[in-house]
Amino acid sequence: MVLLWFPIIEEILSRLFKPQSQLIIALDRTQWKDNNILMVSVIYQKRALPIFWCLLDKEGCSNFPEQQKVLRPVIRLLKHYQLVIIGDREFHGVELGNWLHRQGFNFVFRQKKDTTFREKRHKFRPLSKIPLYPGERRFYQQVNLTQNKGFGRCNLAVYWKRKYRGKQETSPWYLSTNLPDVSTAVKIYRQRFGIEAMFRDCKTGGYNLEGSQANSDRLIRLILLIAFAMTSAWLQGQKTQFTRKQSYICRPNEPKRTTRRHSAFWIGLYGQNWIVSLNECQELVREMMAAVRNKQPFYHQGLMAMMLIHQPL
Repeated sequence: MVLLWFPIIEEILSRLFKPQSQLIIALDRTQWKDNNILMVSVIYQKRALPIFWCLLDKEGCSNFPEQQKVLRPVIRLLKHYQLVIIGDREFHGVELGNWLHRQGFNFVFRQKKDTTFREKRHKFRPLSKIPLYPGERRFYQQVNLTQNKGFGRCNLAVYWKRKYRGKQETSPWYLSTNLPDVSTAVKIYRQRFGIEAMFRDCKTGGYNLEGSQANSDRLIRLILLIAFAMTSAWLQGQKTQFTRKQSYICRPNEPKRTTRRHSAFWIGLYGQNWIVSLNECQELVREMMAAVRNKQPFYHQGLMAMMLIHQPL
């Protein structure tokens, strides 16, 4: 996997990011049938691109040594960038944050509400005891997180999203971080949800990985193939959107809809279907264009769009 995938993803990232620019690295785990997969991805434009992954030989959450195992190759690969590592409540342990901080990396990890913390000259108390209302945020500098001995201090960002379009988050975000303020920590952590979109692309939203009957060894190879295909589809969709040819593949907008109807991944994935279907009925289309000559300019525009979409990345 390292020999095949790392040179490709390194080249892709070099085109997307300048050296020493900030990269958001998401650490997450997903369960596909009996397979427990720990994955590291880079977030770009609300999407995650897979970098490195491994199968855990157990059920349930990952531990600190396993998290180090998947992060070390990524850190070596991306040594020319400024990394910020983010993760959900599975990665709440203070060991991971301290390990990253000692190496000079920033981090943002969501904490469980029953985690205890202590400000200077105060007693330990659960995070859930912090008085907070929807729409508020707070920032605590250099607090002790958990009552375990042997770990240094970190910053604590607390944020509760206000009610929006009739929906209200049930609880705040409690974020351990070494970033300097709550706004930066919240802004970066929000990008974590790009990895949820990536997992959806791998599953029912794209390649239906959960339907695979592969064993553990073959599953790793299958995920590698999906990483190739998914990244290629995303890049193809990006190029199609840049040339403004997505309207030939899908209906980009809908009345009364403010968000994009289709992602770059979806456009890239189904763009090839449009080309194949057009090629299969080429003779019929030509006969129709000969009968309705006023449509020929639009037909030639479609052929030009097909040529642009079909160009190599």
